[in-house]
Amino acid sequence: MKNQDIKSLSIEELQSRIGSEAATLQKLKFAHAITPIENPARIRASRRLIAQLNTELRARQIANSK
Repeated sequence: MKNQDIKSLSIEELQSRIGSEAATLQKLKFAHAITPIENPARIRASRRLIAQLNTELRARQIANSK
């Protein structure tokens, strides 16, 4: 997901997307622990996307509080 796409999401969409990505990451980690997944870079990409979404959400919360 590109930065421009992230910035176009609403706060509620950001929160729901963070929740769904966190669930996906948990499933990926579990699957990788049992048997190595085909593309382990997906775990890294998922972690990065969650971090980007959290960063944008926090930036908006700070902007709204001012």
